[in-house]
Amino acid sequence: MRIALCQFNPTVGDFEFNSSRTLDFYRRSLSKNVDLVVFPELSVTGYPPQDLLLERSFIAKNLEVADGISKEVGQV
Repeated sequence: MRIALCQFNPTVGDFEFNSSRTLDFYRRSLSKNVDLVVFPELSVTGYPPQDLLLERSFIAKNLEVADGISKEVGQV
């Protein structure tokens, strides 16, 4: 089994950057014929989100971006 460990430093609240990096790493991993692609925890929101987790708009954006990533990954 080939595993890609995609380590990067996600920026807190920068959903566009974080999702772009995630998808870029994912695509590059696929081109290397890996079986499993692993990302750091909170790679969509950035770490540490702290009190942003109390904001409904932050949570909604996180879910929207995560859903977009999953749809993109499902198309590959």
